[in-house]
Amino acid sequence: MGVTIKDIAKAAGVSFSTVSKALRDSPLVKEPTKKRITDIAMELGYQPNAAARSLVSKKSHTIGIIWPTIEGTAHSSLITRLNTQLEQLSYTTLISINEKEFAINLFNRYQVDAILCFDDNPERLTDTSSAVPVVSYGIADKGSSSPVVDVQRKKAVYMATNYLSSIGHRFISYIGALNNPIQDEKAKGFKLAAEGLGLPGFTHQIVEVQKLDPYDGYIAAKEVLESGERPTAIISGSHDLSKGILRAAGECGIKVPDDLSIISYDNLPDDSDTPIPLSTVGVPMDHITLRLTDVLMDVINEDDIEKVLFLEPELKVTDSCRPPSNH
Repeated sequence: MGVTIKDIAKAAGVSFSTVSKALRDSPLVKEPTKKRITDIAMELGYQPNAAARSLVSKKSHTIGIIWPTIEGTAHSSLITRLNTQLEQLSYTTLISINEKEFAINLFNRYQVDAILCFDDNPERLTDTSSAVPVVSYGIADKGSSSPVVDVQRKKAVYMATNYLSSIGHRFISYIGALNNPIQDEKAKGFKLAAEGLGLPGFTHQIVEVQKLDPYDGYIAAKEVLESGERPTAIISGSHDLSKGILRAAGECGIKVPDDLSIISYDNLPDDSDTPIPLSTVGVPMDHITLRLTDVLMDVINEDDIEKVLFLEPELKVTDSCRPPSNH
C-alpha cells in the first residue's frame, strides 16, 4: 500500500488538513512547516494517485465553475490560472457560462465535488439549493449560505483615488460599469474617497459604460478627453477599459503620464498588451487563485472554514502616474 497523506501527517506531527494545504503550496501554511512536510513526503516516497483517491474518497475529482465570460483579459487570466492550480491537484474543471441556477443543477447531476460561482449578485445564491458545496467569488453577504471570497473592490478603488489625490490630482474621473453589484462596488469606492477628500465635482467625474471592453473604454475616454473639463487622472474599472482609454488619449494627443495619469483596476501580472506599464490596483491574480483553490479544497475535505474570506487589494504604481503638471 502506498504512502498516504495521513502517513505524512503522523510523521510530521501535524494535522491531515495542514499536510493537504502544504502539498498544494497554500499560503496558509508557514514556509518552515511547509518545507518540513514536503521533505517528509519526498523521503517517504509519497505519490498522489487520483484514481486511488477517487475509489477511497468516493469523489469525482471534478470541480464545476460558473463564470460570466472568458472573453475579458482579467476573466480569462483568472480562469486559466485557476485551472492550472487545480490540475496540479489532479482536479478536472468543467466551466459553464449558463445562468447560475441552471449551471448549479447541471453540476449536481454531474456529481462534481464542489462548485465555484462568480457571483455578481450576492442575493441570487441564497435560495439556491445544492447537494454539492458552493463557493462564491463575489461580494460578502450576510444572507449567503455558502463561503464567499471577496476581493474588496470598493477598498481597491478607494485606495487608488486616495493615492492620486496624495500626489496632487483633484480632477479625477472614474470610468466603469454600474450595471451590477460587483461593478457598483468599485464606483462606491470612488465616491466614498472623492467625498472624503473633498474633490471638486465636474461633469465627467463618473462615466458609466455598459461593457468592460476596450471599445467602451475608448468611446468613454474620447468623450471625457475632448470635453472642456478634462481630468488630470482617470481610474479605470477594468484592464480592458484601460486599453481603450490609452488609445483615446493617444488619438487626442494626450501623453500618459505627462498630461494624464491612469490607474487600472485588475492587478494582472503581465501588462505587455499596453503601450506603457499600467499602474494597477486590486488583489494579485496569483493570490486570488491560490486562495480560491484553498477554499475549494477545504469545502471538499469538509474542513472548518470562515464563511467570508476578505483578500487585501494592492496598489502597484508604475510610469502611468505622475503629479499633474500644474501641481
